Amino acid sequence: MSKKFRIALAGNPNCGKTCIFNALTGARQHVGNYPGVTVESKSGEFTLDGDEIELIDLPGVYSLSSSSPEEDVVFKELTKPGIDLILNVVDSTIPRRSLYLTTQLAELHIPMLLVFNMADDAEKKGMRYNIPKLEKYFGSPIVQTVGCRSNGVKPLLAKLADTLDELEDHGVPMLTYGKDIDDAINAVSDEIEALNVEKYSHIPARFFAIKLLEHDTAAMSLPEFKSVHGKVDEEIDHLRKKHAIEAETFMADCRYAMLAGACSGSITMTNERRREISDKIDSVMTNKYLGLPIFLGIMYLTFYFTFNCADPLMGWIEEFFSWVGDSIKSVWHEDKLPYLRDFVTDGLIGGVGGVLVFLPNILFLFFAIAILEDSGYMSRAAFVMDGIMRKFGLQGKSFVPLVLGFGCTVPAIMATRTIESERDRTVTIMVLPLMSCGARLPIYALIIPAFFADKYQAFVMWLIYLIGVIVALIAARIMRSTLFKGDGEVYLMELPPYRMPMLKSLLLHMWDRGKMYVHKAGTIILASTVILYICNTLPEKKVFSQDYDAQIVAAEKLTNAGEKSEALEKIEFAKQAELMEYTISGRIGKALEPFFKPIGFDWKLTTASIGALAAKEVFVAQLGVLYSEGETDEESESLRAHLARNYTQLQAFCIMLFCLLSIPCLATLAIIKRELNSWKMAIIEAVGLFALAYIVTAIVYWAGTLLKIGTNLL
Repeated sequence: MSKKFRIALAGNPNCGKTCIFNALTGARQHVGNYPGVTVESKSGEFTLDGDEIELIDLPGVYSLSSSSPEEDVVFKELTKPGIDLILNVVDSTIPRRSLYLTTQLAELHIPMLLVFNMADDAEKKGMRYNIPKLEKYFGSPIVQTVGCRSNGVKPLLAKLADTLDELEDHGVPMLTYGKDIDDAINAVSDEIEALNVEKYSHIPARFFAIKLLEHDTAAMSLPEFKSVHGKVDEEIDHLRKKHAIEAETFMADCRYAMLAGACSGSITMTNERRREISDKIDSVMTNKYLGLPIFLGIMYLTFYFTFNCADPLMGWIEEFFSWVGDSIKSVWHEDKLPYLRDFVTDGLIGGVGGVLVFLPNILFLFFAIAILEDSGYMSRAAFVMDGIMRKFGLQGKSFVPLVLGFGCTVPAIMATRTIESERDRTVTIMVLPLMSCGARLPIYALIIPAFFADKYQAFVMWLIYLIGVIVALIAARIMRSTLFKGDGEVYLMELPPYRMPMLKSLLLHMWDRGKMYVHKAGTIILASTVILYICNTLPEKKVFSQDYDAQIVAAEKLTNAGEKSEALEKIEFAKQAELMEYTISGRIGKALEPFFKPIGFDWKLTTASIGALAAKEVFVAQLGVLYSEGETDEESESLRAHLARNYTQLQAFCIMLFCLLSIPCLATLAIIKRELNSWKMAIIEAVGLFALAYIVTAIVYWAGTLLKIGTNLL
């Protein structure tokens, strides 16, 4: 008869847990976030000898100490009922550190199968294991695997089938921490057992006693055990007086001492141990002088690969949705429900295209990141950049998303998932929109040639990008000193051996991120695009200030084809400008003109800024409509001439500055909400960036006005 099992996959970061998860579940995976935190949740299904198995991939942690969001999630997940078995993946090349988590998992008395992964690397290092002795010590069966090989998990499947058949007969771990410690644990355990808490009846009282004695945050916050805190403090005081110990560290010392004894009797090293190739490579890759240039070169290649490979696909996607819209227009006559026709073709289909156009960027970006992670280089990158980034309140892993932010903010924010610290990740996400993304480039390309001489154009472009970087780093420093205040977290910089990434793992990683973007963020982005479309088209004006139909008839009579085409386009754009002024966006622009006047904006610039919420590129298109000009090279030249006649150099610089410092697009807000699980944070980001952009632009505008810098029309 078929059975169903729920198995938790636990282990340290970089132990090969993801490879094993992918090998077991294949494409049958589900990715999301745990409620209320930024920690990723992942589950998958597979069948084994006819049994249905749900595999829950827990976040990688070094302990169950609840000192991070990941550890807190693992603690809560494992203390809930319903887990039939724990698959504990252990990096067999560093057993003492990896088995620290195992000692805590064993205290749960949940059936456990130890997976000693990277067995090939351990063998190369000359390590030999006494498997039966270790099995007896931890009360759990052990299997050795090579998770990065296609056939490396076959021993695991065989051992897992046997383990599931013998769940009721799992062993008891031989864990002891010394007489005095064990006496204190037993005393607190007796108090917990007397409470008879039904909610945690499936977990031994000894587990909670240990967690309370080490003042674990998650355990101490459980209301069911509040009455035991007095006994806990009593036992800690007794141990402190007798052994001069501290509650926060004594259990860790006991575990490491216990593991030292267990490993010394069951793990041996042969005389054939050799210096690993990884160490030789690291002597170059993390070199004091070469590490940074090499890292910047690799980041450039990642950046180049992502956006150059994605660019053709993005063009094809845009062309495809343009073709779909044009095809529908060709069969749907414009006299039949014209507004619904435009809404479907320009709103819905255009909105879907606006969502999916980012997909190639995301797929290629996370394919490149997966290569860096699986090969072992990402840890080196964090090590190389850590010292520099910490001066600004961030960590080394923040640098990669910040660099990618120059291409597109949306995938760059998703790339922050490589940052373990919740505070560092949140700060990185909050400052990422200040990096000048590719969507802002059309604005700079329009403004700079119109207002600045050739010899200054490169400098102005460089200055705008530099301002974004400087403001982002200053903002990060301020946030880490105020809103996200706290001591800098100390991390064990693990440098795993270099490995050849598995194509299957890379593709699954890329697929997960692409599916997540389309399913989650896509709905929000699409809804936002549709709302902006409505604001840019309603209400529809029926009576115009000019007789455009008569002008069109007159233009049709022109004999010169070039003059005729140009005249018709100008009439059409003039009509569109009047239509735009009548819409919700145009009216809002008119209403907000007094508010934006202190930063040098008139109603047209204000209206274009509203339209640019969908995407910054829309700013240029909106101005083209409002000034009755298009977007071809010739029309852009004419638009630049219009802008140069109506605005000063100071206003032009303020336009670019405001676009740089304000939120790039609604897609960015959508992905911030998605990654931080909070509309509140997304709204704070939007309001905060708008306030920053407004205040800084106002200061620059009025300072320039008072000093008479660039205040004359060209």
